[in-house]
Amino acid sequence: MELTLAIREVGRTTIVSVGGEIDVYTAPKLRDKITELVAAGAYDLIVDLEAVEFLDSTGLGVLVGGLKKVRAHDGSLQLVCTQDRLLKIFRITGLSKVFTIHESAESAIAAG
Repeated sequence: MELTLAIREVGRTTIVSVGGEIDVYTAPKLRDKITELVAAGAYDLIVDLEAVEFLDSTGLGVLVGGLKKVRAHDGSLQLVCTQDRLLKIFRITGLSKVFTIHESAESAIAAG
């Protein structure tokens, strides 16, 4: 399965829409994109996981790494996720307490 990434800007916020599977093979692509965005000055990121079909520990590590990168610049990394199977992963790992998880990109933007 391929990983797709689509980037769009809404004001000062950058939305990264992810599709496909985030696993040991595809996670580096997401990590590189987040690193590239932060290097370009994008410190307020929303990662939209609505089209993600699979997420493993490597993918979780990339998201945590991205959070650390933006926090180093007083930024934020919020998630959009409504899929129960993915939300369960965040709950089990305790990452639901680390990430702010929204039902839509619009609600994430409104929350600031």
